[in-house]
Amino acid sequence: MGLPKIEILFKTLAASAITRSARGIVALILRDTKTNAKEYKGIEEVKDTDFDASNIKYIKEAFYGTPSKVIVVPIAADDPVSEALNVLKGMYWNYLAMPEATTADISDIVAFIKGQRANKKKIFKAVVPNAAGPDHEGIINFTTTGITMKDGSTKTTEEFCVRLASVFAGLPFTRSATYYVFPDVASIDEIDDPDEAIDNGELILINDGKKVKIGRAVNSLVTFTPEKSKSFSKIRIVEILDMILEDIRTTFEDSYVGKYPNSFQNKLMFISAINAYFQGLVIENVLEREGENKARIDTEAQKLYLESIGKDTSEMSDGQILRANTGSNVFLAGNISVLDAMEDLKFVIGL
Repeated sequence: MGLPKIEILFKTLAASAITRSARGIVALILRDTKTNAKEYKGIEEVKDTDFDASNIKYIKEAFYGTPSKVIVVPIAADDPVSEALNVLKGMYWNYLAMPEATTADISDIVAFIKGQRANKKKIFKAVVPNAAGPDHEGIINFTTTGITMKDGSTKTTEEFCVRLASVFAGLPFTRSATYYVFPDVASIDEIDDPDEAIDNGELILINDGKKVKIGRAVNSLVTFTPEKSKSFSKIRIVEILDMILEDIRTTFEDSYVGKYPNSFQNKLMFISAINAYFQGLVIENVLEREGENKARIDTEAQKLYLESIGKDTSEMSDGQILRANTGSNVFLAGNISVLDAMEDLKFVIGL
């Protein structure tokens, strides 16, 4: 009878998008004498004997933004960070931080995130300190220094990355991290030209004279293309796109692959389920109501496939190409319009 349960599942995913977006997972890489990775669902589960005292502070800091879980992967003082990354590669998480990362560690983390995201299978992101031109939507490059807390203590740029990863993991789609306030931060080394820093793909803190807060919530992407426009530099936009990619891929793999014949009718029903999911995200104010937000069979991709297996398409109509047998391949395309958050105001008052 087709794919009704998939459409129901997609609608459920859309309806829960806001809730799920506020329950991300933070991964921490810590240098410690302990060797076993641990997962915590709440700060109350953290025991002082689990890791060294300084690392326990980092773990508790990782719950600042109320993520759903914190994963800790320890490595020895002289081990390469790749040891931890190999462990994390097989786990599910959203934002990575390493509070005592060296320049070499940062370079390895950046390369790891880029590589994992390139194959579209893992949509990891990392908050790193002072990276050298990462230029990637999966890398948030934090550069603020001189962070002094109201209790008189200080935090390094590296250490504050833990708090930022926690904030990004815990924020719902209903808001952006732009101007997110840290009430316990007293002062920072202010950057002379914040606009220039943001345009260079840096995430910075600013002080408006009353409070310290995140400037514009951007990642490090600064090279824009037709495939990756300027909107891809917004942390919130990328988070939404990652969720949509993951929801569609996971639903396809878990509920569709191997379970239904790859007929034209079943393709249309799967597309109908995706479009119902998009409409659910419109209702949740994740996608723009006036946007197209539609999936479809990719006629051009199907034509190229048919030609690759030796079929002459020169006399075929678009309808015939759409209905053609594509083996086990499902070629889809579509458009969505993600709603940005309110961040800029131009208000002209006439007298």
